[in-house]
Amino acid sequence: MKEVILSLLTGLVVGFIFAWGKLPIPAPPALAGVIGIIGIYLGFKLFHYAEPLIQRLFS
Repeated sequence: MKEVILSLLTGLVVGFIFAWGKLPIPAPPALAGVIGIIGIYLGFKLFHYAEPLIQRLFS
């Protein structure tokens, strides 16, 4: 949980600095972009769960 809170605080600070410097946001500005990032993360995690099965299929 500590990592999640630190990540959120870091994101808030970075977002604030980018807005203050009138720079484009360093993240997808639309919900679809955020959902895409979540999908990439979930796919990465899914691979780690499926990796033993994949290894057995190709061994």
